[in-house]
Amino acid sequence: MNLFKNKNNSKNRNYMEDEDGREIAISVEHLTMEFKVSKDKIDTLKEYIIRTLKRNKVAPKKVRILDDISFKVYKGERLGVLGFNGAGKSTLLKIISGIYEPTEGEIKINGKIAPLLALSAGFDKNYSGKNNIYLNGAFLSMTEDYIDEHFDEIVEFSELGESINYPVKNYSSGMKSKLGFSIATTIKPDILIIDEILGVGDIKFKKKSNEKIKSMMEEGVSVLLVTHSLKQIKEICDRCIWIENGKLLMEGETKKVVKAYKKNANKDKKKSKKKKKSKDKSDDDKKSDDKKSKDKKTEDKKSEDKKSKDKKTEDKKSEDKKSKDKKTEDKKSDDEKN
Repeated sequence: MNLFKNKNNSKNRNYMEDEDGREIAISVEHLTMEFKVSKDKIDTLKEYIIRTLKRNKVAPKKVRILDDISFKVYKGERLGVLGFNGAGKSTLLKIISGIYEPTEGEIKINGKIAPLLALSAGFDKNYSGKNNIYLNGAFLSMTEDYIDEHFDEIVEFSELGESINYPVKNYSSGMKSKLGFSIATTIKPDILIIDEILGVGDIKFKKKSNEKIKSMMEEGVSVLLVTHSLKQIKEICDRCIWIENGKLLMEGETKKVVKAYKKNANKDKKKSKKKKKSKDKSDDDKKSDDKKSKDKKTEDKKSEDKKSKDKKTEDKKSEDKKSKDKKTEDKKSDDEKN
């Protein structure tokens, strides 16, 4: 199967327009994404077949990751995506990049995309770096002729040298990231999608990759950026969207959205601290109650032991006195008889 298709989205680009005549690069309408999560623990194919035939498999649970998301990215605009872990940010980027098929909704892309997501994803560990350039390039809709033309440029930028001929399984994670970045940024994109990757590899390569991303941004590409760094969001993005539990919570100017996001984060932090404080107090109270209960038991035991000991002492004294009195009486009786 030939992975290479003669696609060239750079020609005859037809950006959509909104009511104000602004050109749209990405249009997301009523996007919903669900994953099926199975609770069954099936370890072997045999077990899977048997349980399928017997029809005793637990039905998978549907988990909604994104729920009716709609927004637009305009030509030349830099849009930041904010949200806490698990909000659905990375899933959103993967859908826009074509990695996932959405459950519902529509996405319209106008232009060529350079997705900087998991840079080493799609590599075959048994293939050499050279072969993976062609494989990964095909996934990014590059033609074979295009890769042939830019092959030396990719290898030079990746700084892999002779290692390009070695199997990828022998690469470090940094080397794989370098190669993935070099392939993804070879194309001249209209849209740059970035997920927490603003500089990869060692210090030297990180500086070079940052400069490469900045130069691409300066050429007027549309940017969709996901990062937890609010500093980077404020420096790079014109607008922001805030996703919370799979829903679009807020959209607007970067400054306003970041301010609201930080306020919410601080509020959650205070709640967490208050909850922890309450839990700590509860734990302290429990410890105190346990200590009191233990001390009371100890005191009760001591008291019981003392009472028991005192009773034994009294009983012994009483027995001794009775024995002594009896001996005295017996002696008197004997004396009288004599």
